[in-house]
Amino acid sequence: MMRGMRMRGGVKPQDVGRTVRRLMSYVARYRLRLVLVVLCIILSAVASVLSSTFIGVLIDDYISPLLLQANPVFTGLARALGVMVCVYVVGMISGYFYNRLMVTVAQGVLKDVRDEMFAHMQTLPIRYFDTHSHGEVMSHFTNDTDTLRQMIAQALPQVLSSVVSLVAVVCAMLSLSLWLTLFVLAFAVLMLYITKRVSGQSGKYFVKQQQSLADVNGYIEEMINGQKVVKVFCHEQKAVEEFDRRNDELCRNATAANKFANILGPVNNNLGHLLYVLLAVVGAAMSLAGLPNVGLSGAGTITLGMIASFMTLSRSFVMPLSQVSQQLSSVIMALAGAERIFDMIDAPAEEDGGDVTMVNACRNAEGALEECTGRTGIWAWKVPSDTAESGFELVEVRGDVRFHDVTFSYDGEKTVLQNVSLYARPGQKIAFVGSTGAGKTTITNLINRFYDVQEGEITYDGIPILRIKKDALRGSLAMVLQDTHLFTGTVRENIRYGKLDATDAEVEAAAKLANAHFFISHLPQGYDTVLTADGANLSQGQRQLIAIARAAVADPPVLILDEATSSIDTRTEAHIERGMDQLMKGRTVFVIAHRLSTVRNSNAIMVLEHGEIIERGDHDDLIAQKGKYYQLYMGMFELS
Repeated sequence: MMRGMRMRGGVKPQDVGRTVRRLMSYVARYRLRLVLVVLCIILSAVASVLSSTFIGVLIDDYISPLLLQANPVFTGLARALGVMVCVYVVGMISGYFYNRLMVTVAQGVLKDVRDEMFAHMQTLPIRYFDTHSHGEVMSHFTNDTDTLRQMIAQALPQVLSSVVSLVAVVCAMLSLSLWLTLFVLAFAVLMLYITKRVSGQSGKYFVKQQQSLADVNGYIEEMINGQKVVKVFCHEQKAVEEFDRRNDELCRNATAANKFANILGPVNNNLGHLLYVLLAVVGAAMSLAGLPNVGLSGAGTITLGMIASFMTLSRSFVMPLSQVSQQLSSVIMALAGAERIFDMIDAPAEEDGGDVTMVNACRNAEGALEECTGRTGIWAWKVPSDTAESGFELVEVRGDVRFHDVTFSYDGEKTVLQNVSLYARPGQKIAFVGSTGAGKTTITNLINRFYDVQEGEITYDGIPILRIKKDALRGSLAMVLQDTHLFTGTVRENIRYGKLDATDAEVEAAAKLANAHFFISHLPQGYDTVLTADGANLSQGQRQLIAIARAAVADPPVLILDEATSSIDTRTEAHIERGMDQLMKGRTVFVIAHRLSTVRNSNAIMVLEHGEIIERGDHDDLIAQKGKYYQLYMGMFELS
């Protein structure tokens, strides 16, 4: 197995050892159950060995003497058979209990792993999800964890049982005959050599199989999400061809992996049959030759019962070896899956070196800010200060956002923003226009600290945003994106996502502000209508109105609208402008829009081109300049 894992590029045996130890640390959380499992396995193994050795006693001490008696008495034989039945029953009950316990351990471990993965996933930066497909991430929670279930629930108890059984069987063999035991052990070396050669071939392909499976899942997820695009552009055949290519690769890797793994069982079983026959021949030859027998129980001659017991024990010896070899595929797959899971868990979490938090505030009799409990409508930054008597000072959250010579690149090579400087005073509406790729959305990503700037600085109410804790920073912002996402749940719950403690009245007030109340009231259950499949039963415009209501109920000091009305028809857009104006009143608003009619009333409009601001001013100023904005507005060029 180690050899198979070593064949993976860059993976060393010590890496496999670390993966095993880390995986076992999850299993070790269920120590009490594992102790009971080990006890039951020992009982089951001892019962199996006793039943095998008892066959020799049964033949030599009970059956053979009865054959020589004219009037045999079967009382002793019946008593012996009763004892044998009791031994079998103990073995069966022990086997049942340890398998039952291992199922609970396996499911507990899977729950712990999934909990840790999901909790860590919430801490990962946006960059991680930009560089990993959703299907690949989902594969960690499904396919990779399922390989762990198979190993813990099936392979692990099988291996433990096999090891205990082997030890017990070897001890029983040594007690009967040293010479026959040495013959069996020599034969076992041959079996282990063959097992190592065959399993080593499948190891690298099980790793590739898991990788290919994640790739296929990612492609399927992508095609499901893009079915409309696939059909509109008649891309069905190309999609099928690409899926066939990926599926063929998965098939090749899975076939290669299982080809060698599946022949281990038959090979070992046939070797076990060969050992069974050879033991009969060798034992009979030693008995007929009158060779002395030596065992831990003493010296003597080889009897018919001893040969029968040894042949039965050989089956008990070969079976664990065969079981272990058959479980190697599950172990290798589980280690490959565990390594992928731990890669995700070990992915660097989003860094947050901020020390500034946001608190509810109120004004005292002198008009100074004080920290208060409960929502007051006034927010303040709680800034640590060495000069303040309390150890911190409160700065009111007003929404003053400024960029100071900001330069940014996603990959460290292609610059997306170059020396961008801008300011948004409290209550101002700032619009960004420009062609796709000009850097408009990047600016909003930087304000949220989804990414951090490489050069320059962004300040929020005079505080560098790198000092503000990310949850506090994002709590002061609300975003309405072009691609809305609705969660499975009621309309009310989806709106309340912007403020989890919002009352029903606040939810409805936010919906009215976004002009969503009318269509929501006409849904089958109104605000209690359950949305599924990302709100598939709503139009794109209705989904976006709910997203706007979600931002409204959050009541943030800063609002970011990224093509927020792009999916709403012109008539509806004009109808909700008053509501949007109410929503934006008193807030700092950043607007990204392709429809220039939506940014006419902005305090400042920034025209971006290739990551630089080439024009700035209000609508009238930019029209008077007759530059790029004038050309765009007059239809000489179109935004793309």
